Amino acid sequence: MHGTGLELALVLLLAAVIAVPVFKRFGLGAVLGYLAAGVVLGPHVLGFVQDADRILNAAEIGVVMLLFVIGLELSPSRLMVMRRPVFGAGTVQVLLSAAALGGLLLLNHFSWKSALVIGTALALSSTAVGLQLLSERKALNTDYGRLGFAILLFQDLVAIPLLAAIPLLGGVKNETLSWQDASIALGALMLVIVLGRPILRQLFNIVARTRMPEVFTATALLVVLGTAWFMAEAGLSASLGAFVAGVLLADSEFRHEIESQIEPFKGLLLGLFFIAVGMGIDLKRVAAEPEIIAAGVAILLVVKFSILIALGLAARLSLRSALMLGSVLWLGGEFAFVVFNEAERAHLLGRINHDRLVAIVSLSMAITPLLLLALQRSLQLKPPARPPQHAPDETLKDAGAQRPQVLIAGMGRFGQIVGRLLTAQRIPFVALEADPDTVKDLRRFGNQLYYGDPTRPDLLRAAGAEHIRVFVMAMDDPDTNLRAVRLVRRMYPNATVLARARNRQHAWKLLDMSAEPFREVFGSSLEASERVLTALGIPESIARDHVQRFREHDEALLKAQHLVYDDEAAVMQTSRDAREDLMHLFEADASDSSTVTPSNGKD
Repeated sequence: MHGTGLELALVLLLAAVIAVPVFKRFGLGAVLGYLAAGVVLGPHVLGFVQDADRILNAAEIGVVMLLFVIGLELSPSRLMVMRRPVFGAGTVQVLLSAAALGGLLLLNHFSWKSALVIGTALALSSTAVGLQLLSERKALNTDYGRLGFAILLFQDLVAIPLLAAIPLLGGVKNETLSWQDASIALGALMLVIVLGRPILRQLFNIVARTRMPEVFTATALLVVLGTAWFMAEAGLSASLGAFVAGVLLADSEFRHEIESQIEPFKGLLLGLFFIAVGMGIDLKRVAAEPEIIAAGVAILLVVKFSILIALGLAARLSLRSALMLGSVLWLGGEFAFVVFNEAERAHLLGRINHDRLVAIVSLSMAITPLLLLALQRSLQLKPPARPPQHAPDETLKDAGAQRPQVLIAGMGRFGQIVGRLLTAQRIPFVALEADPDTVKDLRRFGNQLYYGDPTRPDLLRAAGAEHIRVFVMAMDDPDTNLRAVRLVRRMYPNATVLARARNRQHAWKLLDMSAEPFREVFGSSLEASERVLTALGIPESIARDHVQRFREHDEALLKAQHLVYDDEAAVMQTSRDAREDLMHLFEADASDSSTVTPSNGKD
């Protein structure tokens, strides 16, 4: 395409808007829609874009943001729990796959050096496609989803020694990483891990005090891209750097706010990445050598699929979960493109074989969503397998049991009392507070709450609102309270909403949205009223009974006035009528008491 950058952006956005809904409509998934759009727009079909590599380099930011968001879901303690599947299952998968694929390359007259590098590159799977497929199917927290993520994380770590090995094996100096550069890279990684958490938390704390959302968004993007750039400059994977930054912020009070800010950029740029991958599929090479390319794709998928199934079964997954693990990770990965380019530069790979391998990996990424869909449908035709007899994964069990089902929005005096009661009952909850000073103070006392505005739908989604059964809206400002209740009612109509009400007018508006209002001083005022009566000499039992009657009467009046609260005259009339009814009620009680007392006295 020879037009301006604006025209190119419009074409890419239009392709995504058309292709993704169509593919989703037929159950084919968003990834395949993006890939198909890229093939059509690429240089081998319509030719709107000629330089696909330039777009691919820019679109890799989407993969960086994806890894950052994934890192936000993993606290350092949870990552330590995952060390066994990361370094155990990940190591076994890479070694077995690299040995099998490298051995086949040796039989195909590749040198042992080329077979080692290319076999290891083919052993790696696409992080972007794999995690997107798991996310679309809400499978990241399943047994095979967790194991798949652990394997993908180890594959990102393999990038360091693999890049360092290419120039040494090829006899080319200073073109990629040397072993000295690898040491520098590992040192940079340790530096980020040690200093990253205190620096990043202090940075976001300062920015949050500005109360300017656009500055917070800019800071979040700066952290993601800055950490990725720093790691890339040190010779590491930019995606790995973003993942580490996410992990360092996973247990901070700004986690949900950061995730909500990054999510829109992540989705859009990740889609652009898949479009760029589709553009890179060389249809001319596929058409010129269809048998070779098809055989290469089949061998790649079958070898990795077999190893992954065996690995899943060894990890005590069910057969169905092992099949799903294999179908998500059997494809090639985007990192293979980088390795192929460096191997060609180091004279470990010829141009023709380079083009063949790029086509094989690209096609494996393109057909994986289709094959996964076919496998899912075939598995659904079979009766569900019995649960495994071995002990369940305690980490998964605990995570499911501890998933919060209560969200408290606003941690002022009202919200804190609700939170303290839930904590005393060991009931987990999510708390959101828009004042960074309040967040900082309460977290010092061990309270788990997060900075953010509960009137934003993206923040509610980031806080896991789809799993919430009870929303407690306790913000000080009535208007903010009403906006948040209206949003929750629209997004989660089946949830229970309990809302703090400033006064009767506020309570009526909350009732309009089927929320249950709690007037903030009503209960304490009644307690004070009961104490006034007892101080005047009225017996405690009678004072308590009168206060309870008043409460019931006033609650009934609140509901009655809710029906006419937009008519001021009707509200005033119902108030006068209710006051008279209440006075007559208490007068009748007093009359009954005076009638009984003299008779007792005469006796």
